[in-house]
Amino acid sequence: MAPDITTMTAAPKATVPKGNSNRAFVTFLAGNGDYVKGVVGLAKGLRKTKTMYPLVVAVLPDVPEEHRKILLSQGCIVREIEPVYPPENQTQFAMAYYVINYSKLRIWEFVEYSKMIYLDGDIQVFENIDHLFDLPDNYFYAVMDCFCEPTWGHTKQYKIGYCQQCPDKVQWPKDFGPKPPLYFNAGMFVYEPNLATYHDLLKTVQVTEPTSFAEQDFLNNYFKDIYKPIPNVYNLVLAMLWRHPENVVLEKVKVVHYCAAGSKPWRYTGKEENMEREDIKMLVKKWWDIYEDESLDFKNAERFKMAVLDAGGQIKFIPAPSAA
Repeated sequence: MAPDITTMTAAPKATVPKGNSNRAFVTFLAGNGDYVKGVVGLAKGLRKTKTMYPLVVAVLPDVPEEHRKILLSQGCIVREIEPVYPPENQTQFAMAYYVINYSKLRIWEFVEYSKMIYLDGDIQVFENIDHLFDLPDNYFYAVMDCFCEPTWGHTKQYKIGYCQQCPDKVQWPKDFGPKPPLYFNAGMFVYEPNLATYHDLLKTVQVTEPTSFAEQDFLNNYFKDIYKPIPNVYNLVLAMLWRHPENVVLEKVKVVHYCAAGSKPWRYTGKEENMEREDIKMLVKKWWDIYEDESLDFKNAERFKMAVLDAGGQIKFIPAPSAA
């Protein structure tokens, strides 16, 4: 039986040093699988961009201690969270492997940070994006998604060939009612932790029927009134390369989302559909170049030297104070 998320005791807050540390990147990790490699790659990628901000990893209880130690060794701040489930007995309406992603809602409780940038574990950051923290407050920022994938086959958009990436190609029929609101990909977003929002998210998810894209659909509906699109250079979903190549300038892309089937760099074989493309091979190689670069390991990052215990008794690392 799913736990009662409205009464569950929250994870202890971490003590955050003053200064720029009230901003952070955050990702999510569940289970004992190989996604930890993606998070390690992300931590090293962010370090290569010389970001000013740490990476917080929200981990579920089923993440093994061995994987947590790996993350700590790469300078991540590890925060355990409890799972969040949609209404009981309704998970069959969502894709099963997406259901656990409702647990991402817990990151709105991280109010020791004033603003955070969420990144999925299958994302890599190739250029510094710290400037996104300076976007105006009180909005939800993310990159628009595409409706052209077969996984959208159940929607009116897909059936008539309408896509927000090319809205002039197929007009939205007037007899269909209002045009669908802009829809974002929830693999990357800029948001502000807030306890009132956090509690309302948990309350709302319990009365919201899960849909195919689980927490992504939920977040789109919840934040539709304050959503602001940002350019796709901040979250290039690989399918854009063949679905909407006219909208992609690969040389300018800062953030790549390896979410197409067969595209996870640590599982890449090149055998799945579209995976033989030269641009895909190049992007997979770029990920591996960072992952295998020992100079990017945390122990070699001179700027981060101090280890402290947070309120939950876990080790975390903070920038060493500048010399006077």
